[in-house]
Amino acid sequence: MAKEKDFTEKSFEEMNENERLKYETAVELGLADRLMEKGWKSLSASETGKIGGIMNRKMKENHKN
Repeated sequence: MAKEKDFTEKSFEEMNENERLKYETAVELGLADRLMEKGWKSLSASETGKIGGIMNRKMKENHKN
């Protein structure tokens, strides 16, 4: 079975809704360059927690509308 593309190898169009939101949040926090260069493992627990918290808040706002 072919291995699925790594998140950092996907184009924006290939990403699903959650992946897009995750990437957009990383961009807002100024983490996109490091993310694209070294991947998700290069981020600290604090940074990934911030991404998750912001994503959660955005998803709740989207579901209310």
